[in-house]
Amino acid sequence: MANQDDSQVGPEGEISDIMSSYLDFEKPIAEIEGKIHELRHLSDGSGVNILEEVSRLQGRVDKVLRQTYSRLSPWQKSLVARHQLRPHFSDYISALIEDFTPLAGDRNYSEDRAIVGGLGRFRGRSLMIIGHEKGADTEGRLRHNFGMANPEGYRKAVRLMRMAERFSLPVVTLVDTPGAYPGIGAEERGQAEAIARSIETCLDLRTPIITTIIGEGGSGGAIALAVANKILMLEHATYSVISPEGCAAILWRDSAHAQDAADALKMTAQDLLQMKIVDEIIEEPVGGAHRSPEAAIAALGDALEASLGELSSLNGNELRAKRREKFLEMGKAGLG
Repeated sequence: MANQDDSQVGPEGEISDIMSSYLDFEKPIAEIEGKIHELRHLSDGSGVNILEEVSRLQGRVDKVLRQTYSRLSPWQKSLVARHQLRPHFSDYISALIEDFTPLAGDRNYSEDRAIVGGLGRFRGRSLMIIGHEKGADTEGRLRHNFGMANPEGYRKAVRLMRMAERFSLPVVTLVDTPGAYPGIGAEERGQAEAIARSIETCLDLRTPIITTIIGEGGSGGAIALAVANKILMLEHATYSVISPEGCAAILWRDSAHAQDAADALKMTAQDLLQMKIVDEIIEEPVGGAHRSPEAAIAALGDALEASLGELSSLNGNELRAKRREKFLEMGKAGLG
């Protein structure tokens, strides 16, 4: 069938594009917003005043959104954390960091694009910022390997953290990864050792480290950048030792049990705050960060500024000691 040009694409095609970005549990919201889109298109073409009906439907959307997102299951939160329109590392850099200067390579093997890092200024403070980048489209996802880093990515992170320590700069990390890359080449080049070195460096650093889980925090690939003085987490992000699908495949030998695994993993921000794994939850806009990226980014910026202020009075030895004590306490709680 011949391709239609833009002038032949009607509201049905536009609505189809809109509907494709909704998650399964958002279908009631999608239907109402589809009607709003239809009415607005009708109004644009006919001069009919339908503002009252649009306003009424928008009120319904807001109500359903609040109800839906106030009772998300752990599995549903994992879907929100992976949403394709959720802000990525590059979005936070563009909005929050001035004069960002990316620094590439591990000075040993190659540049890994799944982890991006560099120097910049945040609200008047110079800092080192490092994080996972998944990519926003197909080309970007392939270039950044879906946010799954190879050993050289973690070795680059270690290099940048040591540079920050040398110049007494705070380190900020943004975590969003399904996990470290599990390929044969990564294992041959020492994936486990690279992750361990990154964790060791985080524990040893004499400069403030602040981590925010902005999407998925998966396995050792996440914790390699998340051993921090202050661990923040977006409201609908997830953080766990394994993905729900991976856990289900191991325990039930069937990924169809992913929802059961998500419940058991205690991977939500609310569960982790209660267990004192994270220190603070950053509230997301109603409907998740993907519905209002600017508001989500601004909220993270405010939380980051407050955390930097809290840690600024501590010297290097105090920062290191408190960070180590923090994680030792987590270990004791797990054994208790």
